[in-house]
Amino acid sequence: MTDLPDPAASRALLIGVHAYEHLEGLPAVARNLDGLTRAFTDPELWGLPESHCLALTQPRSAQEVLDALSDVARSVTDTLVVYYAGHGLTDPDSDDLYLALPGSDRDRLYSALPYEWVRRAILDPRIAARHKVVILDCCYSGRALLGGMSGTGQVADQALIDGTSLLAASAETRKALSPPGEEFTAFTGELVTALTEGISGGPALLDMQTLYRHLHTELAAKSRPLPQQRNRNTGGQIALARNRAYLSVRTDTSTPAPPLAPSPAPPPTPPQLVDPPPRADTAGQTALTASTEPSPSSPPSESAPRIDVYGRLRTLRSPRTMTIAAVSAAVLVAGVSTSLALWSGSSPESPRKDTVSNAAFDSASGHVLRPAKTKGGTLKFVSSRTAASWDPQRTYYGFVWDFSRYYSRQLMTYGTRPGAKGTDLVPDLAATPPKITGGGTTYTFTLRDGVTWEDGSRVTSADVKYGIERLWARDVIDGGPTYLLDALDPKGSYPGPYADTSKAGLKAIETPDEKTIVFKLPKPNGDFEQMLATPAASPVKQSHDTKALYGRHPLSNGPYKFQSDGTGNRLVLVRNSHWQQSSDPIRKALPDSITVSFLTDADARDNGLIKGDYDLALDTDGLHRSTSAKVLADAKLRKNLDNPASGQVSYAALPRSVKPMDNVHCRRAVIYATDHQGMQRAVGGPVTGGALAPNLFPPGIRGADPAFDPYGMLKGGGGANVKKAEEELKSCGRPDGFSTTIAVRSDKQSDTYAAESLQASLKRVGITTQIAFVDASQAQGMTGAPGVVKKKGYGIILSRWAGDYPTGQAYWKPLVDGRSIASTGNFNIAEVDSGTINGLLDESVAKPDPDKAAGLYDKINHEVADGAYYLPIVYDKRLSWRSPRLTNVYVSSAYGGYDYVSLGVSDS
Repeated sequence: MTDLPDPAASRALLIGVHAYEHLEGLPAVARNLDGLTRAFTDPELWGLPESHCLALTQPRSAQEVLDALSDVARSVTDTLVVYYAGHGLTDPDSDDLYLALPGSDRDRLYSALPYEWVRRAILDPRIAARHKVVILDCCYSGRALLGGMSGTGQVADQALIDGTSLLAASAETRKALSPPGEEFTAFTGELVTALTEGISGGPALLDMQTLYRHLHTELAAKSRPLPQQRNRNTGGQIALARNRAYLSVRTDTSTPAPPLAPSPAPPPTPPQLVDPPPRADTAGQTALTASTEPSPSSPPSESAPRIDVYGRLRTLRSPRTMTIAAVSAAVLVAGVSTSLALWSGSSPESPRKDTVSNAAFDSASGHVLRPAKTKGGTLKFVSSRTAASWDPQRTYYGFVWDFSRYYSRQLMTYGTRPGAKGTDLVPDLAATPPKITGGGTTYTFTLRDGVTWEDGSRVTSADVKYGIERLWARDVIDGGPTYLLDALDPKGSYPGPYADTSKAGLKAIETPDEKTIVFKLPKPNGDFEQMLATPAASPVKQSHDTKALYGRHPLSNGPYKFQSDGTGNRLVLVRNSHWQQSSDPIRKALPDSITVSFLTDADARDNGLIKGDYDLALDTDGLHRSTSAKVLADAKLRKNLDNPASGQVSYAALPRSVKPMDNVHCRRAVIYATDHQGMQRAVGGPVTGGALAPNLFPPGIRGADPAFDPYGMLKGGGGANVKKAEEELKSCGRPDGFSTTIAVRSDKQSDTYAAESLQASLKRVGITTQIAFVDASQAQGMTGAPGVVKKKGYGIILSRWAGDYPTGQAYWKPLVDGRSIASTGNFNIAEVDSGTINGLLDESVAKPDPDKAAGLYDKINHEVADGAYYLPIVYDKRLSWRSPRLTNVYVSSAYGGYDYVSLGVSDS
């Protein structure tokens, strides 16, 4: 039974470190302590006496923290709460967690406080507290963005304390936990809000499990790092506050509280570790119970067990609730029209024209909507995430590649055309396409006249060479793609410009004069021009290179330059007065200025778009599901939507190292047994999810054939072919089926729904499955590590993929090249290693003619399908909002979103 701890017998110790001598400052942490203090001492919520809530700010030593903890804990008989916010560090050898102190240094772990010491202090038998709560707000892996919390490691499993609830902020790579401009860090901000404002529909008291589920839902909706929780015994029932939302709507507390409102994607229920842990089988693996997941049409049955990434059993929520949630978005959307699939053709467009004037649903896909030449105004972007860096050599986000063309040009770029023509390469800095000699190993470019930097100086061939050379300084300029390194210096002999003491620089690039640049490849690569069209090939003026800080203000050679620092919560670009239209056939430079506002709250971003505060989203994730349903149902709003293909494919990989997936017939049985339409509905339906994928090769890339249907999926209407699945099971020696595990990222709700749909359809032919959730920050070290995949028994892994540029080489090599299988960070998740496929890849890469290479990529597609290495799900699509103010707006096939450099704005 949950009750509120006695304030007179309880204590809270709030530890925060916001300023460091050797680490990045976290100013929001100081506000975290103030916010939690107010919440815990509010008499309407918990009512801790102020003397019972100690805020320990900037402790100078481990002894100071432990002494304070000892003093606080010694007088507690009811509940002890210990909170820490600051940087998290880990020992690279042991993975032990360290809590950073003001003087801590990553290279001197002894200067930080080992979490183990805190754990032992709380376990001190002299502490009489009946409840113990530990809350950790720090990040444990990846590189921190501005205001983020850095560190590496995983604590939740190593940090359990008997009789406690441990609530930890998730270790999310590339996500700052302290968003610029916000009062609190992301995790603590949601916690403070829940405590002070309450949880609508929640119980009378906010216990740790209720708080965890609420935080998980709220943070997931905002695409923020997801929290973790571990409870021992009744730790999940420890309450920290009265539910103010419950009090505001219920005055009769004699009747039961209303149940929690169902969420479209509840988080994993934290295991209450009362029973002994699951027994291990003879192979040393955790024994798993087979799923009893029903089909979507069958009645609810007993909850099926699932496992998290650590092998612990957890209970699945009601299958009926889950099924309703999985199809609710599709039902809402389908109710708008008798056929959503016809919407994109609701306005007859035969014959199709390249330009249209009137907005309609999806009218900017394949058309230039509202063509205009009018200059002026401010183009307003909004984004739920910032760039890892605005430095062209360091960026890897597709939306940044598109946006960077405002200030950075390359020798080649993609044409400003809608539809398939948008993937055609055209000269940019180069005056003409390259002269290719030496059997495809030598590329000679001549630069255009009149191309200048924002300081008025001329862009030279040496600037182009130097920009590319920066890619080799991986210890300083990290984060970007490595294609050019592999193509120009496969042996890695060049040390990079910062370590190079010679004057020659990278020998594979020659600059005989200021306008000529020559690339000499060790062997032919038909995609070399594609590589030169990425931001990684942008010029950089050596005298303005600030190395790791260059992303704060890249020197512009395009029509716009940075007015604001690239690290803030709002980016402003203004006209580059030295840019000449005569030197740039690509960019029209219509707006006077361009702004980007960063809002990590996805709902706030979507609402701002619809209200007209912003013109379009910079990132390309599309509208949130809840927003999509609302906008689709409104005819006036729907005309401002486009439904482009993202270029990604959602699929399930079937790793060959996991039995029985080493047998091609067992893999084929999985493909035949899959209800493809059910999985399409699970990921959002044909509009917000994507088109059914009969094969793995997405349309839009030369060589792709969307009509290729090797398993008869389209012919069968997208349903399962049970008869063929049973035949394949007999052929693989498993006529009664088999058991395996489906691995899915925990931060993708649609992936969870897809896994549950797949689980249900496979069960019909005797293939029973468990679902294992993998934290996004650990995916590369788990599903991307073949050794871990085999050990965990991940026979099915849900993922998605898109090539970095629109060619078969960029798409296929990471997925199916057997020589590229890495021990960690592996993208060939199915572990394809076919001599035939490897040979076709080598042959296609050496083809300078893209049409000849396309024929080979088509052959690879057939080989992949025959080997049943992957189960294709959908060719991903998204719903994108475009403001009525936009002119020259169209979807670029090269970027899977709008072509930013063509956009203008108008108030009419």
